[in-house]
Amino acid sequence: MDEQQAHPVRIPLRALGSLNLPAILIGMWQVAGGHGKVNMPKAVEEMKRYANAGFLAFDMADIYGPAEEIYGRFLKDYEHSKLIYGITKFVPRPGPMSQSVVEASIDQSRKKMGVQVLDMVQFHWWDYNDERYLDATRALNQLKHEGKIREVALTNFDTIHMAKIVSSGCSIVSNQVIYSIIDTRPEKKMIPWCLENNVRLLAYGSLLGGFFSNRYLGKPEPKRAELNTSSLAKYKYSIDQWGNWALFQELLLVLKHISEKHGVSISNVAVRYIADKPAVGGVIIGARLSISEHIASNLQTFNFTSLDEEDMALIHGVVSKGRALPGDCGDEYRFMR
Repeated sequence: MDEQQAHPVRIPLRALGSLNLPAILIGMWQVAGGHGKVNMPKAVEEMKRYANAGFLAFDMADIYGPAEEIYGRFLKDYEHSKLIYGITKFVPRPGPMSQSVVEASIDQSRKKMGVQVLDMVQFHWWDYNDERYLDATRALNQLKHEGKIREVALTNFDTIHMAKIVSSGCSIVSNQVIYSIIDTRPEKKMIPWCLENNVRLLAYGSLLGGFFSNRYLGKPEPKRAELNTSSLAKYKYSIDQWGNWALFQELLLVLKHISEKHGVSISNVAVRYIADKPAVGGVIIGARLSISEHIASNLQTFNFTSLDEEDMALIHGVVSKGRALPGDCGDEYRFMR
């Protein structure tokens, strides 16, 4: 993305290595399933609307169903395609991570996404006891050297193993992890390490799958059957780990007060709270492409100066009544398996 932007700058850009990514990225994991059936042509048209509104970066993965193919169709059709960033993930099954194995997977992503060079590849590994993840990161760095990848990154790694990868001589620019007002695990060890090593965080789950919104303010606790998307089921568990529904309602009331003060929504406040944290390069907001969209609302995230000290004190006053979520980032993908 070397051309001057054709859109008014509403979303600040932040450097991740050689890339200048918007501070809000549109996540595509919902097309993988568990959020409703996806209409591919309609999804492509909706991506164009996001891009035309100024959301120029999309996050996906090789395991997100048709996500890379939808992106490829969008990029082919979009008239300002040179303005767009597409960042994907390499999520291999356990096994040998030779250069040829890794390259074959990366070539598949390049083909599906319709690009010669992938802007960023974020690597996920399921089992730390299998140290072939170091072979994979070396292979990815070699592909960066060869010009098939612009930047190598991680997703859902904890601090210890992220540091081990960097110590092995591999370069990474970011780690994509869950980070929200109530899930502050990155603040324990990861953010201090990232600040020392010039690594950014890409945050997801900052809206708790939609729980941080007016929709749930003043409402009774949803029953299990009402948690009708994968995201709602996942992040309701986070709420329960942190506190209970009554305490969450207290937090929503505080966020409502702050949102009215700044003329934005509860969701905007929740995203901005994380976007302005140290080491955060961007916040990924999931899009249920072809099913529902929140383009106009998301644009308001940076339409106020910042959260002030009073806002932060109000938020912290409620959050501190709950329990700190245990462990480090990414533990939920390993120790609960």
